[in-house]
Amino acid sequence: MLRRVFDLILLGGLLLVFSSRPFVSPAMAQTSAAHGRPSQLSQPSHVFIIVLENKNFEDTFGQDSAAPYLAQDLTKQGELLTHYYGIGHFSLDNYIAMVSGIAPNPDTQGDCLTYTEFVSSSPNLDRQGQVTGRGCVHPSIVKTLPEQLEAKGLSWGGYMEDMTKPCQHPTIGQPDDHIHARAGDQYATRHNPFVYFHSLVDSGSCDKHNRPLKHLDTDLKSIATTPNFVFITPNLCNDGHDGPSAICDGGGLKSSDRFLREWVPKILASPAYQKDGMIIITFDEAQIGKRNKKIDPASTDAAACCNEPTGPNTSMPGLTGPGGGRIGALILSRYVRAGSINDTPYNHYSLLRSLEDLWHLDYLGYAGQPGLKPFGKDVYNARY
Repeated sequence: MLRRVFDLILLGGLLLVFSSRPFVSPAMAQTSAAHGRPSQLSQPSHVFIIVLENKNFEDTFGQDSAAPYLAQDLTKQGELLTHYYGIGHFSLDNYIAMVSGIAPNPDTQGDCLTYTEFVSSSPNLDRQGQVTGRGCVHPSIVKTLPEQLEAKGLSWGGYMEDMTKPCQHPTIGQPDDHIHARAGDQYATRHNPFVYFHSLVDSGSCDKHNRPLKHLDTDLKSIATTPNFVFITPNLCNDGHDGPSAICDGGGLKSSDRFLREWVPKILASPAYQKDGMIIITFDEAQIGKRNKKIDPASTDAAACCNEPTGPNTSMPGLTGPGGGRIGALILSRYVRAGSINDTPYNHYSLLRSLEDLWHLDYLGYAGQPGLKPFGKDVYNARY
């Protein structure tokens, strides 16, 4: 009798212990262990990327940065990737790599001053997802992150400051008339990657989703109207490209900092960001030094990381070196630990791979390079 009483007490205690723990199925436990993260949602689904221009890491995030809001205030709130690199010089090849994994060719390295058709030497992509040839507007066989998102029922938006109409670009074969800033119009075609793909332009997707920045104010008001992937390009003054002038108040990092002070708080306060958001602030490439109006290799950062391939169409992505130089990136999100520092090497191909991982998409181009490290639990380092 005493043994039966003891057994009942023991059974009751065990039931009390197990009933106080959340139930985790074997499948959930296996999935969590496989990915090295908790079973609940632990990565963002609304990603906002702000791309600025042409600055070295030390100038941007160093102690003497001319952008104190970025270098001091925001780094305290987020995670600083200290060894994030561009993939080439000049601007356009970096923007194209971010959304397609396509490597530079001589025309995109030169910023496509004429909006030319891409002339391919092969009807198919090579084994690494690259198109061989040269030119600006890539053939429809080249796919992009926006198309991947649409195919999965997710949304995207490219928001370009000073763009006057959706998907604004020159006519094929014509010179680009948005190379230099002018009063009231500081839009730069080469900083808008979405207009360089027939797959987006010809389908009408670019017209629908690539719009002037002013539309973002309205789109941020609800989760339903905020795209999963938001790509933001300031104008030639506010992205830090141009120096001070009659049409560019402050210039350089001062203008960039002012732009961030306006737009980052709007994004942080948006319902989509509050739900599951992440902001990534980075640059297209490091500083290019010049002497006598020519590129000066000694003062140009053309370093690379992550075993970056040269690509089939150019032997030197960085013109004077293998890459686009060390630029750094800052991540703001509840999924990262505030004030944290990450010294892992990443580049624009890593960024694309990381975004494709978030939404369980196939890898495009050099985002699928063997051994390329995407953002993992070293980046998503907040505790739950």
